[in-house]
Amino acid sequence: MLVHRLNISLPVRKEMTQALEVARRAGNFQMVNRILVIFALCEGVFPEQVASMFGVCLETIEKWEKLFLVYGLKGLRSKKSPGRPPKLTKSRKRQLASIIEAGPAAVGLSGNCWRSPMIQHLIKEKFGVCYSIHYISQLLKNLGFSYQKAKFEAAHLDEATRNQWVRHTLPEIRQVAKQKQALLLFGDEASFPQWGTLSYTWARRGQQPVVQTSGKRKAYKVFGLIDYFTGRFFHYGTQDKLTSATYANFLTQVLAQTHQHIVLVQDGARYHTSAAMRQFFAAHADRLTVYQLPAYSPDYNPIEKLWKKLKEHHTHLLFFPSFEALTSKVDQALLAFANAPLEILSLFGLPHPMAIPA
Repeated sequence: MLVHRLNISLPVRKEMTQALEVARRAGNFQMVNRILVIFALCEGVFPEQVASMFGVCLETIEKWEKLFLVYGLKGLRSKKSPGRPPKLTKSRKRQLASIIEAGPAAVGLSGNCWRSPMIQHLIKEKFGVCYSIHYISQLLKNLGFSYQKAKFEAAHLDEATRNQWVRHTLPEIRQVAKQKQALLLFGDEASFPQWGTLSYTWARRGQQPVVQTSGKRKAYKVFGLIDYFTGRFFHYGTQDKLTSATYANFLTQVLAQTHQHIVLVQDGARYHTSAAMRQFFAAHADRLTVYQLPAYSPDYNPIEKLWKKLKEHHTHLLFFPSFEALTSKVDQALLAFANAPLEILSLFGLPHPMAIPA
């Protein structure tokens, strides 16, 4: 039977008050609750009421009271249960993490990505420890890993050229733009199909979500340029194919909208670098300076992030019964970005030259 009222001396009450203040400052809310429970019992509050107030069971109140009666304040301090010793020591866990970061090929396994059964086999072979396949994911989370979708990277990616571009070419581009008081425009194109695009969404297990589609193989193409210094956004939508002619038409419109010199950064798409475009650039050399991004480097072009955000928030998982519905939706999104220069500027997360290793 629980005692309904505890009697404690004045010195003990003073000691508990000081301990309560220390626990509050330290953020030790477990100790705070236990001391408050003892104070409540001292005030004659029934144990059932105390349990309800603190959201614990009656047996827990009884346990805390007994610990306090036997050991005083020391009895209220939580003691971490030692539990079962881990099968893998901290040093072995660090070793395992290093192996996982190096990839399966580094230990003679096929493939470039880890699966749980592969890691289970690795731990058994390397450390002689057999874990349940269901525990592997929890172990990896504890080691700082997460289950992610892999991405492709071109096998012939030239990192030396990319580093050279970031360390030297990009600063040169910025300097030229500043000297000419020019717009520094990063450009690219995007296609928005009427048949729609899919993305991840929540649904019941075993019930794949369904999105209607018109089934029409028609797409709205958009040319875009964003300014490095001001966040200004130039765009042009068309139903025509992406060709040198439509690209030149877009650039002509941009030149007509500003009297400033334009420093243009573009990728190596064929209609960007064709003979017709080289002639166009030569004819407008007094207004236009062109630089090429390194091959296979969309991550260096911030407008790619704009297209991704636009699709995620405005076209993914939507049904467009007509081509006009699609173009209207895309045009509204483009206009919203054009009126949000700060959001455009936030896209320029280009790597700083000093961040690239020598």
